[in-house]
Amino acid sequence: MVLDRSSLGITHPWFSKIVSSLGVVPFFIFCLAFEIIPIVILIKDSFFNPDGAVTLANYTGLAQPIYMLSFWNSIRISFITALLGTIFGTFIGYNMLKIKTRWVRDIFLALSNVTTNFAGAPLAFAFIIVLGENGIITLVLLKLLHIHLYPHFQIYSYAGLIVAYTYFQLPLSILLIIPSFSGLKKEWREAAVNSGANTWQYWRYIGLPLLTPSLIASMVLLFANAYGAYATAYTLVGSNLMLVTTQIAFVVRGEVVHDIALAKAMATVSLIIMGVCILIYKIAINRAIWEK
Repeated sequence: MVLDRSSLGITHPWFSKIVSSLGVVPFFIFCLAFEIIPIVILIKDSFFNPDGAVTLANYTGLAQPIYMLSFWNSIRISFITALLGTIFGTFIGYNMLKIKTRWVRDIFLALSNVTTNFAGAPLAFAFIIVLGENGIITLVLLKLLHIHLYPHFQIYSYAGLIVAYTYFQLPLSILLIIPSFSGLKKEWREAAVNSGANTWQYWRYIGLPLLTPSLIASMVLLFANAYGAYATAYTLVGSNLMLVTTQIAFVVRGEVVHDIALAKAMATVSLIIMGVCILIYKIAINRAIWEK
């Protein structure tokens, strides 16, 4: 007896769907093991005290001034650096696309890709070498121009952290906004010019409205990127500036208070903030012109 593929049902549409779905099984297992299960455990443990009793004390404890200040500082610095990254990244990305020489444009794109991943402790040490109290730029300004950068500006302060965060936010913003500019068709600008519109009017009534969803999506992603940063902030400011990520580390290590459940409550609230960012990003990116 000879069995062919049709007799075994191999050519049936449902069989093809099952076979094609098997390729994503490892991905779902990975997500389940390293994302979904840890999140469920994190949320569950945040509602228990060390004795194993269900409680809301971990969340009510976040009302303490030090933790409220940590959330406020994290949200504020994330918003400021996301805004700065979006503004400067938009202008730089637009001018990069205007470069006629392809290999020069590719160099700038490659540089943006590399610097996007340059963050954490190495970035902090780089800024200390460049803008620290005995940094290269600090000494050059002092010796050649007699400009005393310190104590007016310190890299170990809130302002210094904004500079460091903006550094790794900027290339990411460039990479995010470039596809949006590519979605602006030349015919739209030509039609606006033929209708008597100048450059300002084109960007005011056509360009910026079309780019707004992409700009919002870029800014939200930059906000989440800065909110979750830890190594750069810890290396530069340590405990001098309270941030959510550093506070979670301090509580886990027990430098002042050792309370794992409290740290998990802070992480859960941060997870909610990240979820809101992802939702806004998803809504905005669905309206972006380069996605259509």
